[in-house]
Amino acid sequence: MIPQDPIMLLSYVNTRLRDEFSSLDELCNTIGIDKNELITKLESIDYVYYESQNQFK
Repeated sequence: MIPQDPIMLLSYVNTRLRDEFSSLDELCNTIGIDKNELITKLESIDYVYYESQNQFK
């Protein structure tokens, strides 16, 4: 289960991207979450995904 709180979600996603997944697409497909919903939720706290760094900042 992924965190629903945006701040906790940010930490969870960035950690998984750093430790386990080479792309956001791979993460979303593996854990079964909608990429656009994830991006929208993290944009609501002013974080944007940077593909070149494979993390939200």
